[in-house]
Amino acid sequence: MHDLIIIGAGPAGLTAAIYAGRSLLNTLLIEKMAVGGRILMSETIENYPGFPEGILTSDLISRMQAQVNSLGVKIENDEVVDIDCQLKTVKTSSGEHSAKAIIIACGSRPRKLLVPGEEKYTGRGVSYCATCDAPFYKGKTVTIVGGGNAVAEEALYLARFATSVNIIHRRQDLRASGILQQRLRSEPKVKFILNSVVTEIIGNQKVSAVKVKDVVNGGEKEVVCDGVFIYIGYEPETAFLKGKLQLDDSGLIIAQEDLSTSVPGVFVCGDCRKKTLYQVINACGDGAIAADSAYKYIVK
Repeated sequence: MHDLIIIGAGPAGLTAAIYAGRSLLNTLLIEKMAVGGRILMSETIENYPGFPEGILTSDLISRMQAQVNSLGVKIENDEVVDIDCQLKTVKTSSGEHSAKAIIIACGSRPRKLLVPGEEKYTGRGVSYCATCDAPFYKGKTVTIVGGGNAVAEEALYLARFATSVNIIHRRQDLRASGILQQRLRSEPKVKFILNSVVTEIIGNQKVSAVKVKDVVNGGEKEVVCDGVFIYIGYEPETAFLKGKLQLDDSGLIIAQEDLSTSVPGVFVCGDCRKKTLYQVINACGDGAIAADSAYKYIVK
């Protein structure tokens, strides 16, 4: 029996673990992938307070993990396959754990385009992580789909390796921050295909092109490329919570101001909850609030 179980070791879960450890709660932190979660797909974090020159994502996560370890919180690499929110039991692929309270910090996964060729060529030219796969495209042409900050950051990273980087976005204007857009515009390798959507990913043994449709005039064309990087948003990793917690239509967990969920003793933090901003800084804030609320619930 633990005082607290935290599911997910991204920035939100790690911060929750730090606050739980400082509150002397017997805490178990469960992560199915690498500690750090989805944020490890980004090479650098430039908007985290205290690092005016930015900080390598791996360095920030390493520091967080060291802090968690120093507080005696156990980190277990395992996958949660089921949860009983009422009884506060968590079943993993290797066993079952019980606690007085649970924090859900399971994050999200990249949303897919759902176009022909995407599944077929995943791992053979289709990727969702430029930081992971950019070195494979040295001297080649790549296409990025999307228009947010992630697209801008990854396009600039890919430009270090590729000879040409096409950005395809369904609107006339990108959604990336002003400073990132300025950097994109000043990078000669980056080209823009706006008011357009990808309708098919084409290839033989691997990706060779994407079929693109102009949403204004309906015209179609093929854009030759060696790889496609998709950044069109994320979906919460909450399928295992359906029918157990209150979720919105997209699967995000609905929470109160103290980050309590629809079941007493179950709290949420990070990118799997419904909110207006999804950034490392407010994920960490979520983690602190969720751990504080869990502590108050446990000791009341």
